[in-house]
Amino acid sequence: MQTEIIKNRLGKLLSNTQPEFGIMTAQHMIEHLILTIKLSYGRVTIPDFEPDEKQLAQKNALINSDMLFPKGIKAPGLPDQLMDLKYPNLDTAIEQLLKSISEYHRTFNEDKSLTTTHPRFGKLTYDEWEKFHSKHFEHHFGQFGI
Repeated sequence: MQTEIIKNRLGKLLSNTQPEFGIMTAQHMIEHLILTIKLSYGRVTIPDFEPDEKQLAQKNALINSDMLFPKGIKAPGLPDQLMDLKYPNLDTAIEQLLKSISEYHRTFNEDKSLTTTHPRFGKLTYDEWEKFHSKHFEHHFGQFGI
């Protein structure tokens, strides 16, 4: 994940940008990405688990292929309604996302062997998280046309 490219694309996002699909607002999407980044470097944790065969097949399909995130896919563990916003506005949320991305890279640079738990796929390495985040960001950036 290249922070400058992400930052440039986020510069096109406005608080009133309407999604092309889904129920998230622009700020909800950014806060969702923050949570996912924090999961990936261990700032937010979930219990470890061993993925079942279906989850391993999904992991392999998403991470080790050209497959894109399907529209309408629901993140595991999230409610059906929008979560309360944590930050006062979109600009603050974007600043927090960029800080979280920097911390993510720093954490994995300090410990190349670190693995952290993804809520659907189990333990992921940095390289696996990189592939996941790339597709996840593209999915949500496409959701808002940026």
